[in-house]
Amino acid sequence: MNLKEKFISAKKQGYRQSWLTAYDYPSARLLDESGIDLILVGDSLGMVVLGQKDTIEVTLPEIIHHLKAVRRGVTRAPVAADLSFGTYATPEQALVSSIQLIEAGADAVKLEGALPNQVSLLTSKGIEVIGHLGMLPQQVREEGGYHRKGKTESEAESLIQSALELQSAGCCALVLELVEESLSKDIRSKLDIPTIGIGSGECCDGQILVTSDLLGLQPWFRPSFVKPKADLATPFRNAVKEFISEVQALSL
Repeated sequence: MNLKEKFISAKKQGYRQSWLTAYDYPSARLLDESGIDLILVGDSLGMVVLGQKDTIEVTLPEIIHHLKAVRRGVTRAPVAADLSFGTYATPEQALVSSIQLIEAGADAVKLEGALPNQVSLLTSKGIEVIGHLGMLPQQVREEGGYHRKGKTESEAESLIQSALELQSAGCCALVLELVEESLSKDIRSKLDIPTIGIGSGECCDGQILVTSDLLGLQPWFRPSFVKPKADLATPFRNAVKEFISEVQALSL
């Protein structure tokens, strides 16, 4: 059973998928051992790992570097990887880039936007593709920030049409980011493939988060839709402070 068949079967059974991001071996191994349904090596690594202001400057070699580390830590969950900005402008370019990700260990690739031609070519070559609609982080500079999508009737109709086209092109799942909840519900009802929400309400077939947001590891940045399940930044700081105190207390 390929990933698309597995995902469609899970949706039919009413199973809600849980996806999280990882960028290194220990995080990936812990997620895999915890039973996560999919691990995404996202271009969010630009902000989470590299300290960049957005995802746009992340390169494909950087994705590949982190993907290889994640792959070494995973034995059970499927691993997906983002196609970075500027690496899939044409179907042919998308294929070349995706092959590099598959060779580095990805089970699927994810791309942003209504690009059925790219998806069609990739899936015709046996590459599993995850779509991404709604707020597109790789367009944040162009749009001047992160804005909720689907507020107007025309925008909602466009998103529904794009979702159907991506499904027809062969996507195995569709991430919906910052989409109006009523629209997310409507899109979900029209698709056979699962919708995976991030800031798009509770009515999707699953949810995805950036792991550091879930764990409270970066308190200086917290998306409004995230409710952290832990505050790991505080024990991290405390452990470092305790280590510093112990070192300073050592006798010479």
